[in-house]
Amino acid sequence: MDLTKRAYSLAESLLSEPLPRRWAHSLGVAERARSLGPILDGDAALMEAAAVLHDIGYSPSIASTGFHPLDGARFLRDQEGVDDRVVRLVAHHSCALLEAEERGLREELETEFELERPELVDALLFCDMTTTPDGGCTSSRARVSEIVERYGPETIVGRFIQRAAPEIHAAVQRVEERLRAAEEPGQPR
Repeated sequence: MDLTKRAYSLAESLLSEPLPRRWAHSLGVAERARSLGPILDGDAALMEAAAVLHDIGYSPSIASTGFHPLDGARFLRDQEGVDDRVVRLVAHHSCALLEAEERGLREELETEFELERPELVDALLFCDMTTTPDGGCTSSRARVSEIVERYGPETIVGRFIQRAAPEIHAAVQRVEERLRAAEEPGQPR
């Protein structure tokens, strides 16, 4: 089974029944990843797989620390033997180091999982932070606001997302600039 088919099957098995809204979000994030094909070169399948798997750590069947990037990445590495680059993207998606810091888990995350190439980290962040909880498209500003409202500004997630907002918006802008450049004939990606 190829990487993306396996990723969809695994994510569906972990999210669709216990967390249908999270599954809808993951499908939307994967759809956004497919739209980045023009700037991903040979990494399009890798990005789509990471996108559909990025939130599996929320699944009650694998959650252990309560920090979904770490739980998901550990599961993918230890139980499923998924491609190391996908695992690293899941581990570090959407400024996870900042949230890990809020949770006292930064050293664990950094020690266990190297960062993937910055342009791929940006691409997955773009996909996640421009997709609503129900899988639709949105802006990163609206998404950050929605997260703060849903969790509350003083919660771990609320504090983290507010700290991460400048980097989230900057990453989204970098990806949008790369997409615009890719649309222009003769422009470097």
